[in-house]
Order: sequence, then C-alpha cells, then structure tokens
Amino acid sequence: MKVLEKLGLIDRISRELQSRMTYSEIKSYLKAYGVDTNKPTSGVNSKWVYAKELLADEQESVILRLADELQVPHNYTILSSHAAVEATFWEPFHFRLFLSHLSTFKTKTGHLQSALQKYGISAFVAHVDIEPTREWQDEIEAGLASMDALAAILMPGFKESNWTDQEVGYAVGRGVLIIPVMRGLNPYGFISKYQGLHAEGKTVDEVANAIFRILVTSPKTRTRMLSCLTETTLQAKSIPGAVDKLKHLESVKDLPISQLERIRAGVSSSETLSAEMPLGLINRLLARHNLDAVRPERISEGSDVSGIAF
Repeated sequence: MKVLEKLGLIDRISRELQSRMTYSEIKSYLKAYGVDTNKPTSGVNSKWVYAKELLADEQESVILRLADELQVPHNYTILSSHAAVEATFWEPFHFRLFLSHLSTFKTKTGHLQSALQKYGISAFVAHVDIEPTREWQDEIEAGLASMDALAAILMPGFKESNWTDQEVGYAVGRGVLIIPVMRGLNPYGFISKYQGLHAEGKTVDEVANAIFRILVTSPKTRTRMLSCLTETTLQAKSIPGAVDKLKHLESVKDLPISQLERIRAGVSSSETLSAEMPLGLINRLLARHNLDAVRPERISEGSDVSGIAF
C-alpha cells in the first residue's frame, strides 16, 4: 500500500469513527485492536484528528481490519500471511460484487457490469477482468476471497458447470450475501433459501437497479453499499456520474446522516460536486434531512444515460 493511500484510508476511518463514537468509545475501540491509545496526541478538540494521530503509525493489516469492520471502502485484501495485497480487478472505493455466470453469457454479463458502476458497484466478470498474463484460477480465488457479495446468473447449464457451482459454494462458505438472478433456472441447493431476482424480460439497467435495491436493504450489505456509494460519489470525475449516484442516494430509505455529512464536507474539494446540477441534488438531500445547504461555487451541466436489453 502506498503512503498516500494509507493516509487516505486512515482519514476515512477517522471520519467514520468521528460520526459514530465519543472520545472514550474511540479509545476503547482502537485499544481492542492493539492500538497504543496512551501515546501523546496534539490535544486538538477533534475526534477526527485524535483518531488519525493514534492510527498514523499502525501496520497496514490493522488499518485494513478496522476499515473492513467499519465498512470503509478500500481496494486491498489481507491474505492468510497477513500481507496486504491490492485487488487490481476491483474498482477503487466500489462495492465488490462477484458475478458468477456461464461463459456463453459473458457479453450480457459485461453489459451488467457496466450498468452496475453507476451505483458504486464494481462487478467482477472473470472472462473480462482477468489479464491473460495472470493465472486464471488464482484470480478467480482472489475475487471470491475479497468479494462483498455474489450474484449468480442462473440459467440452463449453470448447475452442471463445475466452476459456477464452486463459486457459489465459496460464497456459501464465506457467508456473504448471494443474489440468485434467474434467467430460466430457479435457485437450488444451498441457495434455494435466497429469494431469486427475475431477470427475464428486464433490461440491463432494470436488473442493475434491482441488484442495488437488494444490496442497499440487506442487513449483510447495507452499510458497506452505502459507504461505497457515498465514497464513489465523492470521487466522481464526471457530472453525469455524480448525478447518477446522488439520485441513487436520494432513493435510499432512511439514509444515515453521516453519509450526507461526508458528502457536504467533500463538496468544497470537488469540482464535479460543486457544479450546478450535482450541487442542486446535494442541497435537496440536505434540506430533506434538515441540514444546512452548501453554496454553489461552479456551474456546469450533466446528461442522462440509458440501457439495453438484458
């Protein structure tokens, strides 16, 4: 992990602790992770600064464990050797969704991968994402080990495939959320307990939206999904991308105030979010939750995107 990446992750962890805990709770929480909470700090009256100072010299493995428990997005995974390895096939700060599919359906699965990005979801599609120079099976295992959830595109032949069946089994073993996306095959075996998502007759965009709705409402994935959607909104480089994500945040029921505070704090350092259209959506969200508006700094315009049949 590069120094700036580590500092950025510590900053996001500290902001999350600031929004959730008191000083004494932060101290107790970090102490439980082996952090030396008795070392001198600057004494600045800020929980954010206090947490950053305590975490400044901690090992990467500790920082990543904290980030994982707090559902703070990052692009690394910890191996059994406690080494931090960058998962290059996941988009930074995105929710990690493994798409288990038959190779014959790889083109449409690739379209779904693209549609999911506007929700802050990075979808792993083996036949698209694996570099030719890398060991295919190793990359599949790395994706399965670091995914936040798995969507199984169920269609005739899926059950008979050794690869897809093993991918689902891996997800069952890890206890992550499994979303059965039905295209001619109903959930079976260990995934029969999960309610399937009917995909036939729907567009790619409709399927992507349905997957997002599941992720943002399931107790297993809600916190992580909202954190990733907030962070990818802050990192948005285009106005249409920012608008898409803000509209999805606006549609979330019982949106935590901490996510809105993060976005409001990030407007001043984002040329994209300070543009007219994104800023208008942000202020509408803030007003809905009785929070102070942000003044416009830059004016720009965005556009809409559409989908294709799934």
